[in-house]
Amino acid sequence: MPANIQVVLQQDVSKLGKSGELVRVRPGFARNYLLPRQLAVAATAAAVHRIEHDRAVALARAEKGKKEAREIADRIGAVAVTISHKAGEDGRLFGSVTAKDIVGAFAAKGIVIDRRKLELAESIKNVGTYELKVVLASDVSAKLKVEVVAK
Repeated sequence: MPANIQVVLQQDVSKLGKSGELVRVRPGFARNYLLPRQLAVAATAAAVHRIEHDRAVALARAEKGKKEAREIADRIGAVAVTISHKAGEDGRLFGSVTAKDIVGAFAAKGIVIDRRKLELAESIKNVGTYELKVVLASDVSAKLKVEVVAK
């Protein structure tokens, strides 16, 4: 019986590898744990070829997503949004400007942003100009320019 066999991981396995990797494991570990739970498949030529193809497709999809994110980041950087909110004489707002308000203001300008990707440490409670960061992809981010004025 061989000391180690090769398998292709179908899912991330902690302390072993990530999905799509070709790893060497003990035969018992593969037979009793990885294969029954469909965490891996035997490393046949067809399985290795399929994983390489899937990896190439995923890489192309990721590049396309990053390109679209860069285009959206350029559009976001060129637009400034003004939000009017009720405020007192000292410049403090009655209530606050939240991520939902900011995303709504950008949607009115034709730019769609996911509010969960907007990095807003806390709600805006004063009149003024703010620069916020939105993360569009893993390495693509943009600066939002938001001006809050009193009604």
